[in-house]
Amino acid sequence: MAPGEYVQQTLAGLDPTTGGGVDPALPLYATTFVVVDLETTGGAPDGGGITEIGAVKVRGGEELGVLATLVNPGVPIPPFITVLTGITQAMLVPAPPIEQVLPSLLEFVSDAVLVAHNAPYDVGFLKAACAKHGYRWPNPRVLDTAALARRVLTRDEVPNRKLGTLAAYFRTATRPTHRALDDAKATVDVLHGLIARLGGHRVDTVGEAIDFARAVTPTQRRKRHLAEGLPKVPGVYIFRADDDRPLYVGTSGDIATRVRSYFTAAEKRARMSEMLAAAERVEAVECAHPLEAEIRELRLIAAHAPPYNRRSKFPERMVWLKLTDEAYPRLSVVRALSVTDTAYLGPFRSKQAAELAAAGFHDAVPLRQCTHRLSLRTVTPACALAELGRCPAPCEHRITPEEYDHHAAAPFRTATTSDPQVVVDALLARIEALSAAQRYEEAAVVRSRLAAVLRATVRMQRLAALTRIAELAAARPAAGGGWELALVRHGRLAGAGVSPPGVHPRPTIAAIRATAETVPPGHGPVPRASAEETERILSWLERPETRLVEMSAEWSSPVSGAARFRDLLAKAENGRSHQLSTERS
Repeated sequence: MAPGEYVQQTLAGLDPTTGGGVDPALPLYATTFVVVDLETTGGAPDGGGITEIGAVKVRGGEELGVLATLVNPGVPIPPFITVLTGITQAMLVPAPPIEQVLPSLLEFVSDAVLVAHNAPYDVGFLKAACAKHGYRWPNPRVLDTAALARRVLTRDEVPNRKLGTLAAYFRTATRPTHRALDDAKATVDVLHGLIARLGGHRVDTVGEAIDFARAVTPTQRRKRHLAEGLPKVPGVYIFRADDDRPLYVGTSGDIATRVRSYFTAAEKRARMSEMLAAAERVEAVECAHPLEAEIRELRLIAAHAPPYNRRSKFPERMVWLKLTDEAYPRLSVVRALSVTDTAYLGPFRSKQAAELAAAGFHDAVPLRQCTHRLSLRTVTPACALAELGRCPAPCEHRITPEEYDHHAAAPFRTATTSDPQVVVDALLARIEALSAAQRYEEAAVVRSRLAAVLRATVRMQRLAALTRIAELAAARPAAGGGWELALVRHGRLAGAGVSPPGVHPRPTIAAIRATAETVPPGHGPVPRASAEETERILSWLERPETRLVEMSAEWSSPVSGAARFRDLLAKAENGRSHQLSTERS
């Protein structure tokens, strides 16, 4: 190998592979099916009662294997079962019990789609047997031929969906006889007949077939054509009304598959049914990779406020907690920051959250709570908080501006930008005192205020650490090879792309940089993007497989910053007041 040659395999190996189960996007002709039929004693699925198992493995119309065995249920067989199936007690005495048969059956159905006629019945017996005898149920994908026939065949074609009726309709090579293997073989032919009919419904993959077999509403059936022609790539999808108004915005790593799921029985949300009734078309916005799709979704929701989206709307409604610019400053909840604001905390998702954090600071430090604009010359009468010792009464000039700043304002500034130790210690001491006095409800209130303070300071310092960087380029291994690339400027996604497999990603990064959005610096911890966008980017950057390629400045947080109180925050949020006092240092 030449020196400096790029080896894609080495870098791609950093991305852990995933697997297991059957890919729902697998074409039906390439899917391995195991068709199963059981004969039982006729009771409820309680872990026993199975008298015979028949299973046939097929793929692409070709039989790959057969498993058939009688099973000793350990109980007498009812006479009517013997009349129906022809299985006698004498036939089952030498047969193995179900616990000896299960390992072979589970191995036989592994990595295949399980098919049965009236599948809930057969699957119920098998799951109960696994649970009773200590075997892990592999939870395979299940296709019910009875349910599929109800969707594919009309009453004019078949009077009912019994296996015998369907076998006669499709002229199966094996006729059902109420014996497990014969019925399984008949079900194989019925399955192939039904699959041949699915093409007319534009159902081509196993996932689509399973979804198609489920019951759907008339609206879903009528609007199913909206999912046609969409790309199978990462991106954003937009359901639009007849006036082109966005109704709902979503994101997925596979737009086509995700949109199709809205027209299946798996979609049960009432508001989505209402949305589908109003939708007239679906627009797809292709993205380079899932991170870009998430960011575009957030921006579209913020821009259009679609009526059926519940989250991420109205980012402009975020509020801040700031220290006013006065001789004796106080805390104020504001909608936006100005360039002159230097001491602030946020953003908060609601005014209530900001006020809860403010209450925490008021419990910890002697910040005044009145809203008067105090004068250094004129004395104002003190309020009840001064009489209770909760305020140093700057209104009556009992404290100098310098002393007030040192004892009240400075701890807030320090807590928001670096070390909240003073505030944390004061709140922990208060919780400890209230708990010692058995005033547990009051202690719980202070604990919630402590959590609000820590949550806000940890979040803001985390955001500010990224947004102060003018430009950052990062890469993450792509699932199909190559690298997912992101260019971040001041906490905003400015460009995204994917480098081809086997090619060094730097030329792609250079191309992204040349066409990336220009993002100037700004004021505050989220100057050029919503807090939610920057947090999504942070989450992507902090994944173990993500690699930092280039940065215009260091990415760091204060050594004694709020992040070191993460464990304390978790305890406070979980309501463990009795453990908080041990965190004091």
